[in-house]
Amino acid sequence: MKTLLINAHPDFNNPNHFSNQLQELFSSKYKSQFSENELTIFNLYALDTNLPRIEQNQLLKIWNKKIADEKLSADELKIAQVSEQLLTQFKAHHRLVIVSPLHNFNITSRLKDYIDNILIARETFRYLDSPDDKGKLSTGLMTNDYKALLLFASGSIYSDHEFYQNLDFAPQYLKMIFSEIMGFSDFEIVRAEGTAILPENQILDLAKENLDEAFKKFY
Repeated sequence: MKTLLINAHPDFNNPNHFSNQLQELFSSKYKSQFSENELTIFNLYALDTNLPRIEQNQLLKIWNKKIADEKLSADELKIAQVSEQLLTQFKAHHRLVIVSPLHNFNITSRLKDYIDNILIARETFRYLDSPDDKGKLSTGLMTNDYKALLLFASGSIYSDHEFYQNLDFAPQYLKMIFSEIMGFSDFEIVRAEGTAILPENQILDLAKENLDEAFKKFY
């Protein structure tokens, strides 16, 4: 099963980070069932990773020029080609794994940049002429058995804590983007929670148990 694993941790090579430990747990399970050649790993913070951004002289200008049917400059064409390559790679994998820590109560900045390159109208979703029965003005185009799995680490416990549940919008944002906007058929979350307050073995034991269940649904 062709799977794209996106590591969104700035320190992606450090095995001490819990999100990277979740990735290792996933990779071990994957390699035991599928060909290693079908797992594509993309580190968003690698030195050679070039992510186009929504800035005046990057994606924003390129999108506006395409709408106006204006010719792109050589530099703009290079940026557009990188963005198109990211989209092509994304659509070619029917299983997406996102490995991410919680930073400042949100997803990391390069993960947002990555999403800006794949959340493209008429490619991964389309706008509707009128609202559907839920009031939505868009519908997803990624409906051919696409599934996503979020491996998510956080210092505090967000899933069942009354106060922190109100701040648990990072995984909810990702779930809505992929499930409700793009049309993915499933979005699973495996957490390593309480990394700043709980014993490591307790965190990882629960994560392994949850990953076993999520893995069955994922594949």
